[in-house]
Amino acid sequence: MRNHLESLPELSIDYMETGGHGSMLARPIGVQRPEILLCGHLDVIEHSQPDCYRSHLADGRIYGPGSGDMKGQIAILIELMRASHARWPGISLGLALTSDEERGGSDGVRHLCEDMNLRCGVAIVPDGGSLNDVTIEEKGVLHLRVAQDGHEAHGARPWLGENAVEQLLARLMRLRRHFDRYWPEQPVEEQVNHWFPTCCINIVSTDNTTTNRIPDQASATLDIRFPPTHTVDSMLAEVTNALGAGCRIEPLMSAEPTHLDADPLFVQLTEQFTEQPVRLVRASGASDSRFFRKFEIPVILSRPLVGNLHATDEWIDIDSMATYYRICEAYIRMKLKR
Repeated sequence: MRNHLESLPELSIDYMETGGHGSMLARPIGVQRPEILLCGHLDVIEHSQPDCYRSHLADGRIYGPGSGDMKGQIAILIELMRASHARWPGISLGLALTSDEERGGSDGVRHLCEDMNLRCGVAIVPDGGSLNDVTIEEKGVLHLRVAQDGHEAHGARPWLGENAVEQLLARLMRLRRHFDRYWPEQPVEEQVNHWFPTCCINIVSTDNTTTNRIPDQASATLDIRFPPTHTVDSMLAEVTNALGAGCRIEPLMSAEPTHLDADPLFVQLTEQFTEQPVRLVRASGASDSRFFRKFEIPVILSRPLVGNLHATDEWIDIDSMATYYRICEAYIRMKLKR
């Protein structure tokens, strides 16, 4: 990344590290508030198979973890930045790259916006939606750790102990039943009937490593997503009530639902280059967009065609990468009147 941009003479590049996470911010020299800011994250989801990170090409796609979320888009952003400044030196276009979005973005975009006072006219964040889907709303998110204590005993004498794993599982099943009431009767389909709160129990663990020992400790991590009119506080209250007394609940990360406004110019250009209508959509996930919206900065949230995100066979479509590049290139040129 550095090699692609440092040769541009009128570009100022700052590198910073917060909480062990690095960020890069590139802006024209003397421009603190670029009219357009390109923004992406380099970090990817961790997988247990180390050899899965070797990407490969097949059927017009790039396959591999991080290809669609979002290293494919990073390549587009860097080339947009390089080509635009090479053609129009000093153009009011910036680039922010961070490395902690998958962990919540606190040391990345949040730090840049809240602590470093980064501002811009509009942010382009290709981390949601699709080529013809421009995101206008994102669900809120609440990550929690639930801890349960018990009393250890020999596995042959369960009446002498209190099994923390079993107690925790009973609480989690109550929580699951609570969230089941939000689910529609019909199979869930994206953009049709997905706009309801969900709760995923993604990690359950115990310190116990002995088969014949009743565990005295267990914990679980929860990934909760919710639309308005729910809030972080209201969802935390629901979870606390459903789990009941006698366990510990630790919030790990939270964000309120986010509303985005689609730029009519970007929508027009997307329809022009794809020859298809644009859908304004609601997203189940969250992105770094919320940190810009806190300061009322408009955000454009769409991306090339991607699939199987957070899986080992994640992919991004190469032709759509080129189309997305042309859309953004035209938007930059017309927005900045070049």
